[in-house]
Amino acid sequence: MDTTENTPRLGGRHVVAGLLPAVRLVWQAGRWWALGLALLAVTAGAVPVATAWLMRTVLNDLAVDAVMATVLVVAVLLATLGLLTAVTTAVQTYAEDELARRVGLHADDHLFTSVNRLSGLGRFENPAFLDRLRLAADSGGQTPAQVLQAVLGLLGGLVTVLGFVTSLVVIHPLLAVVVLLGTLPPLWGQLELSRRRAAMVWQLGPVERRELFYRDLMSSAEAAKEIRLFGLGDMLRRRMLAERRTANTETRLMDRRDMLVQVAAGLLAALISGGGLVWVIFQAGQGRGAVGDVALYIAAVGAVQQGMAGMISLLAQAHQRLLLFTHYRSIVAIEPDLPTGTARVAPLTGRIELRDVWFRYTPDHPWVLKGVDLDIPAGTALGLVGLNGSGKSTLAKLLCRFYDPDHGTITWDGTDIRQVAPEALRERIGAVFQDFMTYDMTAAENIGLGDLSRFEDRAAIETAAHRAGVHDAIAALPSGYDTLITRIFFQGEENAQGVDLSGGQQQRVAIARALLREERDLLILDEPSAGLDAEAEHELHTRLRERRRGRTSLLVSHRLGALRDADRIVVLDEGTVTESGTHGELMAADGVYARLFSIQAQGYRQDEGAPC
Repeated sequence: MDTTENTPRLGGRHVVAGLLPAVRLVWQAGRWWALGLALLAVTAGAVPVATAWLMRTVLNDLAVDAVMATVLVVAVLLATLGLLTAVTTAVQTYAEDELARRVGLHADDHLFTSVNRLSGLGRFENPAFLDRLRLAADSGGQTPAQVLQAVLGLLGGLVTVLGFVTSLVVIHPLLAVVVLLGTLPPLWGQLELSRRRAAMVWQLGPVERRELFYRDLMSSAEAAKEIRLFGLGDMLRRRMLAERRTANTETRLMDRRDMLVQVAAGLLAALISGGGLVWVIFQAGQGRGAVGDVALYIAAVGAVQQGMAGMISLLAQAHQRLLLFTHYRSIVAIEPDLPTGTARVAPLTGRIELRDVWFRYTPDHPWVLKGVDLDIPAGTALGLVGLNGSGKSTLAKLLCRFYDPDHGTITWDGTDIRQVAPEALRERIGAVFQDFMTYDMTAAENIGLGDLSRFEDRAAIETAAHRAGVHDAIAALPSGYDTLITRIFFQGEENAQGVDLSGGQQQRVAIARALLREERDLLILDEPSAGLDAEAEHELHTRLRERRRGRTSLLVSHRLGALRDADRIVVLDEGTVTESGTHGELMAADGVYARLFSIQAQGYRQDEGAPC
């Protein structure tokens, strides 16, 4: 079972299990910075104790009229400790920030290296995984550094507390015992609150992601047209605020619990310190204690209670961060979602075969493909026809091995593609998908992404653009191929805006990206001309027909005229192959293909006869 898809039951074992990986990340990212911070923490913890004892010495010396030179030496030491505190505080702050930067970079590297191991699409369509990934990105870069800061804070606090507890023992051992026992209830309360907060963060993940979704929609250039045309702004705003109110209700309840714990801890601390102060003053008044003991007690009890409160707070924060760090550890340790093999995938010389292929996206979804049998001989063009939802795009995704069939096999020259590493298989494939991407990069980079080995090869990029019929449009942009084809970033030192291409131009850029991989064995064109007008569509298919001649290709389109020259056409209906043949054979069979083709042809003839 995939643990990334289960609601976590966070407990103490997650804290223990997460501590070592967090420390390991810190050590790998900046061990010398961590050691330096440890030294600074011990120094910072010892300074208050030394200051209190020096103050006790000064007061006692003044009370007995000691030599002024001796008093002045102690005073100079006190001033030196003050300077040391100022310097160590500033250096410690800088070192913590630098270490946090290094750890964040290192953690993100590990996280997204693991994410990139997921070669399929299934996990990215799972809401629970997306929630966990968001929490992993938030906690992974922050938790190790924060845990280290908490550990170092605990180390410094422990030095301070032990020093002052020793001081209380000098005054009276019972005082030390009472003060320490008084810190146990707040410690339990804070740890319980941290566990609840970590669970709440997970539970509110979907709520916060929906809030972010509505927020992004209202600030999105792509959605702005429809939002304004249909008057959706107020509705989206109300939904965003409703999600925020839901989150606020939960966090408000948690804050109230936190407030109650803090009030109870404060009252307990006040009772203990106040009672102890009365007792110490009474003892000094009766001659059973020194005047310096009163000052030492005031400093000690305040420092112990404040130090313990700080340590409890740090411990609770570290506890909560380590519980949330579970999400990061889960993603980093995630296994590849598709099994990989070592079989070699050679250039296609025989055929691609699908045998009794069944597929559905999850066990709760209906079957998309039902026992599909299909042959794609090397060097031929196969057209794929069917109504919406018939399984055409799903079949294309299976050929790219974004998913594996639930039943049946897909073979490449007789080798089951499940025995081949997905990355090796995809090196043999070029594709334009129906839901193609336009990246917020330059035109040249958008095309170059199709083959990273040619990312800087401007000649190859321009050749691909020529073949996709988009070169002239790109060349006419303000900076030609170096123009950003997005308006969400500025370009260059002068902060010039990029340019938004038309939908058809974006589609041609995506086609050029695929054609940069033209020497690949299989070219998949899934609705490559859906955004083009009739003339542009005809011109594009003429170009593509020349490029795919003698190459293996899968053509998916609702516009049947674009497929009529395919070597063979297959009709998918509700996940099964119902017809197969050439255009002429299918028209003669007078089946689904002939009916769809006739409907489209009749629509064009009616358009031609319509008055202008």
